[in-house]
Amino acid sequence: MAKTKQQKSLTKWTKQKWRTASGKKSSETGEVYAPSKTISKLKSTKEGKKKLAAANAKKRAATKKGKQHASHGLHKGKKR
Repeated sequence: MAKTKQQKSLTKWTKQKWRTASGKKSSETGEVYAPSKTISKLKSTKEGKKKLAAANAKKRAATKKGKQHASHGLHKGKKR
């Protein structure tokens, strides 16, 4: 039986290596989790570093408010 579109997406998602920019746990640093490729691209440009810093600030603010999830904007344009 062929996989559905959602199943294919989940398979692709689970194969990606997700991490924080520092490589430490998000609970320790307050950083966002993103695929390694995305983090590498962001860290390679000045604009990307600003985006990553802004996302981390939003994540830390949401965590302080007791929220588990933060809409930080790194995944904008991606279907969720």
